[in-house]
Amino acid sequence: MLNNFLAFSTLVSIWFSLLASLVTLYGAIRFWIKHSKKIVSITPLKRYPTIAIVVPAHNEELVIAKTTKGILDLNYPASKIEVLLYADNCQDKTAAEMRKAVDMPEYRYRNVQIIERQGSGGKAGVLNDALEIAQGEYICVYDADALPEQNALYFLVKKVLENPSRYMATFGRNKTRNAKQNFLTRCINQEVIVSQRIQHVGVWNLFKIGRIPGTNFIINTEYVRSIGGWQQGALTEDTEISFRIMEDGYLIALAYNSEAFEQEPEHLRDYYYQRLRWAKGNYQVVINNFKHLFDMSNWRVKLETFYLTCVFFWFNLAVVLSDIIFFVDLGCVVARFFNPKIPIIFAMDSNLLLMQLLLINWLLMILLYVTQINLALATQYGQATSDQIWLALGSYFTYSQLFIAISIQAVCSVIGDKIFKRDGSKWVKTKRFAD
Repeated sequence: MLNNFLAFSTLVSIWFSLLASLVTLYGAIRFWIKHSKKIVSITPLKRYPTIAIVVPAHNEELVIAKTTKGILDLNYPASKIEVLLYADNCQDKTAAEMRKAVDMPEYRYRNVQIIERQGSGGKAGVLNDALEIAQGEYICVYDADALPEQNALYFLVKKVLENPSRYMATFGRNKTRNAKQNFLTRCINQEVIVSQRIQHVGVWNLFKIGRIPGTNFIINTEYVRSIGGWQQGALTEDTEISFRIMEDGYLIALAYNSEAFEQEPEHLRDYYYQRLRWAKGNYQVVINNFKHLFDMSNWRVKLETFYLTCVFFWFNLAVVLSDIIFFVDLGCVVARFFNPKIPIIFAMDSNLLLMQLLLINWLLMILLYVTQINLALATQYGQATSDQIWLALGSYFTYSQLFIAISIQAVCSVIGDKIFKRDGSKWVKTKRFAD
């Protein structure tokens, strides 16, 4: 009886996850059909608000100089920009590399502060320190490895000026700058493209729901001060503040032409611990905001809470159960070659129709996974190739399945932190590479 229930529950859950993915895909396709016909031009803005660009850097000597130069070369009036470079609890030459870049003749008279910080709170702590001294109307955040495209800030500001009273923040897209390094970075590149070009775009187009991605975004300075800043010690301070913006009835607008190039992990261990931190942070945010499903919050908060709850709990559990069912039944089929009396455990009381439906659903999941990736790649010049199709298929059975282990460990870790009162804000530094 239990095996029948598990198989049927998995079947229904896969249907819902496929439906959610198709809705998002539909929104993204509509968006790109509309915007692919638009010619993008750089024209003067009606005004140029002052921007405080904050760069939190913890032991980032290998990448910080390049990022600093990229920020100082942004296509935005230099008189309207202040740059706050934070060497946060560094044990390397991060601050020295910052000074070396800033001291170049072309940047010598720019409004730049280099702060060697010794404090707690991680990235959120740095942002809160910057909030106290920032003079800009908006705060812009770039991670130490996020190299902005020259017009990235221009497009962020252009979008927020469309409706400054409603758009409390705007965010752009991030791309993988070391995508061709190895199999792992190629898979990460596909994941990032789907996230940026399908999920973020689709949800914004259909529901006007935006999610601050942690880098390449601007946010109204006075608003952040009014809510007390970023949550100290949060593993995903970006998701946490996104919820607070939506709770207050404001929007986080998508500036789809704003791009920054991030360096992704090149080794499995670095990738695992980076995604584990993100997963833990997202689980914490979902748990903390679950109450909004039952209170008087606005519909966007409820929809976002429901969606993230489904993705991180329900749909992930369905994937785990479907894998268990598949491998258990596969083992039974193999064992029957040696002993025909061994039953197929999840045979649904010999109901072959339901078993066939499960198999069809698994095939649909693979097809949708590959389709999403290739549609996302088609929206970005030079990405849609035949090699990417085979990579997408291979990554489904390897790279994407790794997230199951990450999710399980993240859930167990979050629960353990709650039970044993552990400090859940500690994380492993992602290794950087010179490029």
